[in-house]
Order: sequence, then structure tokens, then C-alpha cells
Amino acid sequence: MQSLFTGNKRECPEPVRAEIEGHIPQWLQGTLIRNGPGMHKVGETVYNHWFDGMALLHSFTFQNGEVFYRSKYLRSDTYKSNIEANRIVVSEFGTMAYPDPCKNIFSKAVSYLANVIPDFTDNCLINIIKYGEDFFASSETNYIRRIDPRTLETLEKVDYTKYASLNLATSHPHYDEDGNTYNIGTSIAEKGKTKYMIVKIPNTKPDEEKKKNTCFKNCEILCSIPCRSLLNPSYYHSFGMTPNYVIFIEQPFKLNILKMMTASFKGLNWASCLGWYPDDKTYIHIIDRRTKKPLTGKFYTDALVVYHHVNAYEEDNHVVIDIIAYNNNSLYEMFYLENLTLQNREFEIKCKTFSLPTCRRFVIPLDHAKTTELGSNVCTLGNTTAYALKEKDGSVYCKPEVLFEGIELPRINYDYNGTKYRYIYASKVQWRPIPTKIIKCDIQTRSCLEWREDHCWPAEPVFVKLPDGKDEDDGVILSSIVSTDAKKSSFLLILDAKTFKELGRASVSADLHLDLHGIFIPEEELQAKKQCADFGGADYN
Repeated sequence: MQSLFTGNKRECPEPVRAEIEGHIPQWLQGTLIRNGPGMHKVGETVYNHWFDGMALLHSFTFQNGEVFYRSKYLRSDTYKSNIEANRIVVSEFGTMAYPDPCKNIFSKAVSYLANVIPDFTDNCLINIIKYGEDFFASSETNYIRRIDPRTLETLEKVDYTKYASLNLATSHPHYDEDGNTYNIGTSIAEKGKTKYMIVKIPNTKPDEEKKKNTCFKNCEILCSIPCRSLLNPSYYHSFGMTPNYVIFIEQPFKLNILKMMTASFKGLNWASCLGWYPDDKTYIHIIDRRTKKPLTGKFYTDALVVYHHVNAYEEDNHVVIDIIAYNNNSLYEMFYLENLTLQNREFEIKCKTFSLPTCRRFVIPLDHAKTTELGSNVCTLGNTTAYALKEKDGSVYCKPEVLFEGIELPRINYDYNGTKYRYIYASKVQWRPIPTKIIKCDIQTRSCLEWREDHCWPAEPVFVKLPDGKDEDDGVILSSIVSTDAKKSSFLLILDAKTFKELGRASVSADLHLDLHGIFIPEEELQAKKQCADFGGADYN
């Protein structure tokens, strides 16, 4: 268990051919890029939290039935500073660091006064996202790093604050059919206000870039939602989107801005600035993409913590929202390295405090009548046990239906994003937060198919659709599998998405790491990007 999370992984910067068992579909052409922490020790210093590690990108490229693997550390400014100093000098989520080990209280105070909102790390270790024709490594700060999807080379650093006043932003954007990208971020205490901002980044085409005008320069603020507290905005990791609405969940897992402003001065890490308020409500905001305004009316539910939205869609004047939710904030606590490196029995005892995730369905009535009797269910959508109760003050209390238990890292056929769908592909967890299975959940029948193998630790499953496929599950599932069996190499698993039977695996003699999220880029997109680069490319300076 310890080897999964501790130590540093070796890069594999040059492509190596994988050993194939079974077969790789000939139609599968493109590159799967994954992102996650790979280095947790620099010199004699060690990060406190697994989410702090230096970003290590790795990719699996499919070419005519063969697979080639490579990996590279993201050459962020954070990485360069740490390596040059041979110790951790840039603060991360769970680790506060100081460039000068002899820094005294006076110099800390000067730094604090000069940086009310601290400058965050550009160690973009969570996901790979697409803006325009380019791909970026991302985390949840105001910085993202452009990468070359073929070589994994680190390119320009982009600062959201140059285009919109976003101090924080998600690593899980949404895309429309025109290739435009939508994201949500937090603007902290700008002009005395803290707000959540929904932004649209247009898909700038190559012929529009003759003047080297980047897509970020055309960033559009679709809507802003006032935070309920100037100094305590909600934490969030993702959001939902349908053809007509954006769904934002404001949860009682909150960032304490005052604490963050003084964290460096007091020697606290960013994680200590997050607070869980179990007695508060969770508010569900529905923003109309046409009017660019939130719907009137207050929708809320009990306190919960959500990291990943599964999908959302509209049906019979309702918005259906599927999320993965927890009863508390114990997930973050579990991933401190001191917890992950506990001996087996101690780890089992610690895991008893872990709140298992559940897939919950909320059904929001868009036009509940003002004459509706108080205390009655204003949800009229059939085939669900979710309900919505009209209260005296006009607000609506939403009770979810639990669809599945113990699943996380959900993915779907993205062609069905924003529409009624049937299948969820996810990782399966049981008594601890570390996935041991990959699972296919059928919402219609409530049945599941699973893949597991002893001593194998699967990453988030990624669905890749079959060209010209007719059914929602026509395609394959890809998952990077870390093996702790000394007799077996780690490998990329390829499953038939319909039957969940193994088609093949691509084993590599490389140091695979547990990752977080990623993206599959079809070969035609890579070719289009190459043509864009030949045309002139984008300028982010």
C-alpha cells in the first residue's frame, strides 16, 4: 500500500512499445493522456498530502493495433524552483513551504502584507483540459500550463486573472457541440465582493488567429453568482451543464479567506483553510444559459460534499442532476500521507471514519406553481424516488434518490452529456477511498458489471466511442492499472464498454503512477492541432 503513494516515480520521456495481450481494436487511434502526482519527496523534504506531489503526465498512444507509452514531469515554475533548491520551496494544498529556510517572523509578515491573496502554485496535477485547439494541464488555481499532447512537453503558463478575475477555477470544464469551453471559478473579494463566475472560452479557429488572438482574450462572463459570505466561499471541484442550464452546487465545505490570507504568516497550509459546516444547507443554483441569470427560487438540500458531477439533463420541465456525494469532508483527510502509510490494521481503523460516496439523483422542478400546497411534493417527474418539498418561505427542499453506492471518478459517453443517458463508468470503492474495481452502472436496470484483478489498482475509466456507433455503450473503456504484484507489470486495460469483457492489455516496463484524471484525444484532433500549429498557432503572451 505504501508504495502506491510514497516515493518518486521515474520519467519515461521517450516512447516505449507496450507488450500486447489480447488485441487492440484497429479503429482505436489517438492518445490517452493522464495526470496526477508522481513526486512526493524533494531532497530531504516530503509533502504532507498525496494531492501535493509534483505533476507527472503520462500517455498511451494507439497506432494501428500497437501502444506506445511515455511520461514526463510537468516542468512548471514550481517544479523548477523545487528541483533547483533540492527541497520543497513552493506551498501546495497540504504543505506550506518557505523559499528561505531561515525566514523569520518579520519577513513572513512583509510577505503577508504584500500578498493579501497569495500567489498559488502552477503545479497543475489534476486534469488535462482543452481550450480552443490547445491542451492544458490544470489544477484548481488561477494557473494552467499548455502542453504538447504528443511529446508531453511543457509550454506556456496561462494566468486566468489576465482574462477574468478568477482566483480559483475547476479542472472539470464542459464543452458544447461547437467546441467552446465552459468553466466556473471564484473571484475573491474583488471590489468588496466574492462571487462565483461562469465563463465561456470560445473555440478560436486557426483562420481567426492571423493576429495571434488567443481564445482566452475572447473570454465571456456568462453569469456571476454572489457568494453567501464575502469571506467564506464554497469549495467545488466540478459543475453540471445541460443545453439550457448550468448547475452549480454551493456546499457547506468552505474556504476561509481570512485564514488563507494569514496562512503563510501563521505557518498553516491551505488545507487548514477549508472548513466543514455540517449544520448548514447545500444550495443548488440553476443558471439559465439563455438569459444568463440564475432561476428565481431557492433550491436546497442537506449538508453534503460533492467533488464530481456525473451528468445533468432536462426532462418534462425538470432538471435531473446526478452527482457523487459524501456525508462529510473525510475524503481529503484520508489522503494525508501519514494516514496512507499507516500499517494495515491502523489503516483499517482510520478508514472507519471515511464517508463512502453515493451516486445521488436530484430532480429540480423548473416551474412549480405558486399555489402549490405547502409541504407537498412539487416534483412531478415519474420513475424516481427523488422529491422536492415546497416550504413556507417559498424555498424548495430537495431530497435525492440514491442510484448507486461506493462509486467515484465517474465518466460517461460525453455525447450524452446534458441529455438523458443510461450508463455510468466509474471506480468502485468499498471500506476505503482507494479504488479496487472498475464498474459499469446501468441506471435503467440498476444493475452493474465489474472488472477487478488481485493486486491491481485501477485509475478512472475513460470511455472512447466506436466511430459510427449507434448505442450509448458502443465503444471501449481505457484504464491505467498499477500492479503491486512483483511478477506482473503495470498496464493499460482495454474493456469492451458494452459487455465489460477484457479485449486486451498493454503492459509497459515503466514506473506507472496512480493518477487522477485525463482525456482521450482522437488522432484526427491531433492532426487538426498540428495543422493549426503549422498555420501559426496561438500566442498566450
